[in-house]
Amino acid sequence: MSGTPWFVQSQYDFFECISATQKCIRRGDEDGALFWATELFLHGAAAQVWSRLVIIASEDVGAADPVMHMKITLLRHGWLETPVDQRINGKGRLFFVQAVLMLVRAPKSRCVDNAGIFYCEGPRPVREIPDFALDKHTKRGKELGRGWEHFFTEGARLENEIGNDPYCDEATNIRSRS
Repeated sequence: MSGTPWFVQSQYDFFECISATQKCIRRGDEDGALFWATELFLHGAAAQVWSRLVIIASEDVGAADPVMHMKITLLRHGWLETPVDQRINGKGRLFFVQAVLMLVRAPKSRCVDNAGIFYCEGPRPVREIPDFALDKHTKRGKELGRGWEHFFTEGARLENEIGNDPYCDEATNIRSRS
């Protein structure tokens, strides 16, 4: 029995169940993920497992499906909008099971979590502000006499741009008025 107040009816430890849920989702183990997630869900920890599913959507799926976080959040919202008496043993469980299945079946990438660890934990190096950031909008850019031309050629330059913007041309990044 778990000593956690909201998870007292199960024969399993809450923290071991939540760990098993996440590890099974990571490995694409549908049966295991559904078993451990519903163990939590059915025994008083639905809110806690929903919180973990939202985290998993960023931590373990992340960039592989950039909208998974929103999908899981919307399913959680659907569950919260379900009448309380229908959340666990009624129609509300459909949202929960769908969320688990989507996470299990989703392509996975840990780059979001890894980047967060790399950039947010441990010592940080000192970097110089990039020259292209010193444009008409900054004090140093103004001191360098940088105006709109510098902004449009350097400060507003896009990488991975999609589509054709009718207000821009390739050379200046702004449509001429002629």
